[in-house]
Amino acid sequence: MDVLGGTLGTVLPFILVLGVLIFFHELGHYLAARSVGVHVDVFSIGFGREILGWTAKGGTRWKVGWIPLGGYVKLHGHESPDDRAQVAAEAVAKGEPPPVWREGQTFGEKSVGARAWVVAAGPLANFLLAAVLLAGMFMTAGRPDTAPVVTGVQAESAAERAGLVPGDRIVAIDGRATQRFEDVQATVRLRPGQTMTLTVERDAARVTLLATPDLRELSDRFGNVQRIGMLGVAGGVPEYRQLDPLAALSAGALETVRITEQTLVALWQMIAGTRGTDEIGGPIRIAQLSGQVAEGGLIPLIGLMALLSVNLALINLFPIPILDGGHLVMYAYEAVRGRPLPPRAQEYAFRGGLAILLAFFVLATWNDLTHLRVVDWVSRLLG
Repeated sequence: MDVLGGTLGTVLPFILVLGVLIFFHELGHYLAARSVGVHVDVFSIGFGREILGWTAKGGTRWKVGWIPLGGYVKLHGHESPDDRAQVAAEAVAKGEPPPVWREGQTFGEKSVGARAWVVAAGPLANFLLAAVLLAGMFMTAGRPDTAPVVTGVQAESAAERAGLVPGDRIVAIDGRATQRFEDVQATVRLRPGQTMTLTVERDAARVTLLATPDLRELSDRFGNVQRIGMLGVAGGVPEYRQLDPLAALSAGALETVRITEQTLVALWQMIAGTRGTDEIGGPIRIAQLSGQVAEGGLIPLIGLMALLSVNLALINLFPIPILDGGHLVMYAYEAVRGRPLPPRAQEYAFRGGLAILLAFFVLATWNDLTHLRVVDWVSRLLG
């Protein structure tokens, strides 16, 4: 029963997290397609045999597949004429009526811009989902900030001379409120050798102290010297501050941008060889993280969902054929040259893209198994 409980505690959060991310990604494609008049034949969450589904009045088949590792929307008219003939023949062979061809609602007849919009809408939906999830967290649980609380004072520093002690909360500098520890650092950095008034909360009382930051000279790699102020304190106690809806939406968008930047920097470091690729994980790692984070409650799970949503958006924007980014590159070629990439070139591109994705999947799975020490266990077993 302990094993069963542990398995459910991992699988259920994994399905929830992945299901939400995939649903919103495909919903972006779906809504964009409908906005430009393209009919959607199928909206699927998961692959493989259908375990649940229904056909809406508009003709779209909404379904859930038994393999919850992805999803897709089947756009009407995305296939070639030969593919359409084959699909119709297969339907007749099964004794089913051939699919209805909807003139004016096919994907292929839309402009390059409209097709690019449909493709790009999936990753954009994931970025939007991340921003909304983060905004919801900031409104309810609060945004994590670093409180302007002193946790340590360096000996013979400006802080020690001013009388600061661990536990002091610097609430203002020269009458200007400080919300975060970074506010204290930014102000002090610009005021070397200048006396400033610190308003400090200590033991439920307010104390006023005078501090003169020490001057420190820093040199960059070009030999330029920068003079900054140093107070000589350590801090950064984490605390959560609830935001109003407008501030939360803005903070959620900015945090999404920050996560995107950090992810791209990490990716570039992997490409440049300054960072290991062992951080790349696949479904196993996501399942493990989902289970662990879910133990901390709903809020941490939402935070993980936002992080993974950004990663899903970025992965889909990689210029790899098969992925959304690869299609966008092809549409850019078509827009510039005035004609699509030749069919043979598209075929080779998709084959190459599939090979890249398979290699990436193998690497991610290997990292997952190594992280779980499965590889070590197998090595000991064979040795």
